[in-house]
Amino acid sequence: MGGIDLSDKALVMHDSKTTMHRLSEMGIAFGKCQFDTALAAYDLNPSQSDYPVSKLATTFLGTTVEDEDAAACAETLWNLQAPLSEELEKNGMTKLYSDIELPLCRVLYRMEKRGIAIDRNQLEQFGTMLTERIAACEEIIYSYSEEKFNINSTKQLGELLFEKLGLPPVKKTKTGYSTNADVLEKLKNKHPIISAIMDYRMLTKLKSTYADGLMKEIREDGRIHTTFQNLVTATGRLSSTDPNLQNIPVRTDLGAEIRKMFVPKEGCVLVDADYSQIELRVLAHIAEDTVMQNAFCTGADIHTTTAAQVFGVSTEEVTALQRRHAKAVNFGIVYGISEFSLAEDIGVSRYEARAYIDNYLTNYQGVRKYMKQVVEDAKAMGYTETMYGRKRYIPELKSSNFNIRSGAERIALNTPIQGTAADLIKLAMIRVEIALNEKFPEAKLLLQVHDELIVECPEEIAPQVAELISREMQNVAQMKVPLTAEAKYGKSWYEAK
Repeated sequence: MGGIDLSDKALVMHDSKTTMHRLSEMGIAFGKCQFDTALAAYDLNPSQSDYPVSKLATTFLGTTVEDEDAAACAETLWNLQAPLSEELEKNGMTKLYSDIELPLCRVLYRMEKRGIAIDRNQLEQFGTMLTERIAACEEIIYSYSEEKFNINSTKQLGELLFEKLGLPPVKKTKTGYSTNADVLEKLKNKHPIISAIMDYRMLTKLKSTYADGLMKEIREDGRIHTTFQNLVTATGRLSSTDPNLQNIPVRTDLGAEIRKMFVPKEGCVLVDADYSQIELRVLAHIAEDTVMQNAFCTGADIHTTTAAQVFGVSTEEVTALQRRHAKAVNFGIVYGISEFSLAEDIGVSRYEARAYIDNYLTNYQGVRKYMKQVVEDAKAMGYTETMYGRKRYIPELKSSNFNIRSGAERIALNTPIQGTAADLIKLAMIRVEIALNEKFPEAKLLLQVHDELIVECPEEIAPQVAELISREMQNVAQMKVPLTAEAKYGKSWYEAK
């Protein structure tokens, strides 16, 4: 089918990002996507599991069509434009769809086509090192068990730990003893075998997911091409699959090693720009909390400021431990953290955790008011909304089950924050792509990982590219607090980070 030219046609597509890849593979030149029916349906109801043409035809046209009937589907897509556009308009989502979601599809398509280079030799050496360390862990575990067994078998491991070695069982399930991460964490000071088991699990996961997993994903061009899922999450955040590059561990030394393997092409560097505390800044803006806004506007360290408020000391007197605890409260509040969870996270009593949360809410009155109001509004309207009009419907708010209802309230609390942050990073991607095409066309946006963007560019223009990316990210929205994005560059993702 090569040679067909649709570049001067305004096209209606269903999942335009995937369609662009298919057209490209078939050698068909294509132009602007005028309307994306799957994307519009996702914006209208982001909690659905999928958006087949057949389902949209039934919902919005009252007709029946088979997904396998290409000709009928094509006609249906054309007919779906009007009712979907009408629904977007009715729900106040036209700007979200046309200014953020639709233009982003082409940006994501290009990013997926570009991929990111990986050092195959380094990855192989990493895999070999992990194999050796896994074997060493096995030896330690077998020396305590005095026999070989299947370490990956929950049943066999449970019998060893709680019957043979006599450790106190933490949690039992219908099938036997639980040996999950929480259980091992509680037992780690009870017997040296526990540390070896935890290391074994961490190393085997790194090997299967990254050393072996990434090796399988390297294409002929020596690059890894992840797929950005833009029709999946209820909050509007992008996810990454095949492989998932958003899940690379960052807090462990070995996790950081993996980032060293992602490299630029010859003569280039990677530029990494990261939003600083974007969700807390969004919270300060949306909650209209003057104390928090003032901290961000004066450039104060928000966690030190919070620690001073929570512990009743001056900012100069805040200790490193108090700052760490305040950081946990800051980020936990956004997710509706309970005193029980906070106590577990930072290793204090529930009484202390409750006092931290109460002190926090006493000092951040805007946040306290927001937390109450946003849940009440969600219960009244049935949904929560981001700054850009993205809606998430939460029917569980009316559940008679306390646990289900409490979980729904936490979702109502967090979704406007997380969803607005997602909208901002999407806008930033669009702006950065446009600005690079205009000023530095040889610089290419490759990856988005949570709140960071990664660009590949020739080494000699790295300072200007870093400055441009940072500026575009910071100016993406006018808020009551500044958005800050720091850009660094280096010869690997690790160096640039």
